[in-house]
Amino acid sequence: MAESFGNSFTIVEVTSDDALRPTKQMWLALAKPKQALTLVLAAVPEGWTAEVVPAVLTEKQQRMFEELNLEPGDVYRIAPE
Repeated sequence: MAESFGNSFTIVEVTSDDALRPTKQMWLALAKPKQALTLVLAAVPEGWTAEVVPAVLTEKQQRMFEELNLEPGDVYRIAPE
């Protein structure tokens, strides 16, 4: 039986494998934390690392992310401000 992705957002920070100038990115996944890590790692270049960012979303952030119309299992790169 397939496992459900859930219906909550997980924020994941990824870091490039460039030792001289590592790049950090923030990603959003509509999935449980463990699944979010796997989904985001599948979307970034091989060799990058990822970790879940323990964050509680504000109501405004929650609404904004809901407007992206992500489906369970989708990931989205959050553009830097």
